[in-house]
Amino acid sequence: MSLENRAKAVAKNIEGKVQEAIGEVTGNPNDKAEGQAKQAESQVRHTAENLKDEVKKALD
Repeated sequence: MSLENRAKAVAKNIEGKVQEAIGEVTGNPNDKAEGQAKQAESQVRHTAENLKDEVKKALD
């Protein structure tokens, strides 16, 4: 797995959690939804990287 891609996914997840929390505190549903979307994007990135690792292992 690309360490750089993993780090980007983790950063996106943290960004999403912060934005979601801000949305909850301020009562802004748009911030909350955007934060949740960023967290979902992070999960997709992690899954893609894990899939790449599995394919690479299978080919080796």
